[in-house]
Amino acid sequence: MRTRHLTSALLYTAISIVCALMLLPFALVLFGAFKSQGEFTSDPGAWLPRSFGNVDNFVALFDRGFGTYLANGVIVAVIVVLANLLFGSMAGYALAKLRFRGRGFVFVMVLATMMVPIVAVFVPQFLVAVQLGLVDTLIGIAFPMLVLPISVFIIRQFAHSIPEELFEAARLDGAGDVRVFATIFLPLLTPALATVSVLTFLSAWNAFVWPLVIAQSQSTYTLPVGLAIAAQANQTTEYGVLLAGAVVVLLPVLVLFLFLQKYFVQGIAATGIK
Repeated sequence: MRTRHLTSALLYTAISIVCALMLLPFALVLFGAFKSQGEFTSDPGAWLPRSFGNVDNFVALFDRGFGTYLANGVIVAVIVVLANLLFGSMAGYALAKLRFRGRGFVFVMVLATMMVPIVAVFVPQFLVAVQLGLVDTLIGIAFPMLVLPISVFIIRQFAHSIPEELFEAARLDGAGDVRVFATIFLPLLTPALATVSVLTFLSAWNAFVWPLVIAQSQSTYTLPVGLAIAAQANQTTEYGVLLAGAVVVLLPVLVLFLFLQKYFVQGIAATGIK
């Protein structure tokens, strides 16, 4: 019994140490958001700010247009999440529950696109965006992420755990594919949809290179690009402003994950993602 208690104590101690090490960078970011530029230059190794009441970095951040970048990031992220929930569900349903020639090949191609580096398709994506008139628009920023392969994969894998008898019974009652999809398939997808929501939100929220390429004016910049600009002053990086922006960027992601944590974990477990 004592050995068991000792083992548990050692295990919890090790877990606590690992968690503390993982949280340390976030703590340093939070502390740094309240430091002045002088504190970074005079004592760069200090962990704590002189005063947690110093909100000058946050004021400077929004004085430099960060509110616009924040609104643009929210709009793009919402567009990407909703598009992936709709189109990813439709594709996942077709690949999991419909029988058609070439279904396996289509799924293999979906998996193949997950292995292609994003920068490898920047040029054709940009040319398509130019032809569609999407340059310097929020829709253009969201365009390459409207249907991410990971969304189709997650929903397709989760759909295999739904009993086929439910769909067969609905079709025997005269329900078509659209009705089966809307009234049976979607309501059972909550864990998978939560997982897709979190992952696609992160993809859109943290995207940097594509928004930098497609956005031609500061009015359409999203958060990562806008943060890099807002933190610059007189050819110098203001680290306090940069870290204050990082705190603001982190908060929506944290809230979303905490809200969907239960379903997110279920979706990850059901789809077998490692």
